[in-house]
Amino acid sequence: MLLPIHGYGLPVLRKLGEEIDKDYPELEKLIQDMWDTMYYAQGVGLAAPQIGKSIRLFLVDTIQVMDEGEEDKGIKQVFINAEILDETGEEWAYEEGCLSIPDVRGDVERKPTIKIRYQDENFETHEKEFDGMNARVIQHEYDHIEGILFTELLKPIRKRLLKKRLENIKKGSIKVEYKMKFAGK
Repeated sequence: MLLPIHGYGLPVLRKLGEEIDKDYPELEKLIQDMWDTMYYAQGVGLAAPQIGKSIRLFLVDTIQVMDEGEEDKGIKQVFINAEILDETGEEWAYEEGCLSIPDVRGDVERKPTIKIRYQDENFETHEKEFDGMNARVIQHEYDHIEGILFTELLKPIRKRLLKKRLENIKKGSIKVEYKMKFAGK
């Protein structure tokens, strides 16, 4: 089932996500609905706060953005109760966007390598290192479960230039190809 993506300005996007356990109601269905919603909206990641749930759950599929012949370097994974343990390397800028903030993009500086502990959909615990685009997408989605939006990481001048667009998103004065819920509607 396609879920409405919560837009910029809704309080759930600013909340710290709560940990969940294997008894979380209808978790398997929720994860499948999140995959369906993410693909329909043409995203590479989706976090539970983006669909109105303040829990520590996000999914990532970077396989679809890897260069031809490099798809095996991408990941398709569910992350539950994730905790980034370390971020290393020299920060690099990349233009990011977000399904909750449509038509807004900006360069975000992030460290290229992360070490993260998380549980998969079977609640098996993993501790892994990711780098490059995989690390970047994980960091972006992880920020969502920490109540942080990528726009907070932009340079001050870029933030000022985006102010009117962000206000329009809050009001719902934008058009998107997927279902959204807005603060002003």
